[in-house]
Amino acid sequence: MAKVSKNSRVGQRAANAGSGRDFVKVVTSIKDPKTGKYSYKKVMVHKDKVKEYLAENK
Repeated sequence: MAKVSKNSRVGQRAANAGSGRDFVKVVTSIKDPKTGKYSYKKVMVHKDKVKEYLAENK
């Protein structure tokens, strides 16, 4: 088996530009007004739009 050099992996990053690595998981806590317990909402958001998402769902 041949080893894959680090340099060849760097060249593949441009090919993976449209892949799922551009998304991040955002976890927000939501407090229930009746019981006071917290629940968590998990959403996958594009990494360029995280600040916009958090501003909308404050």
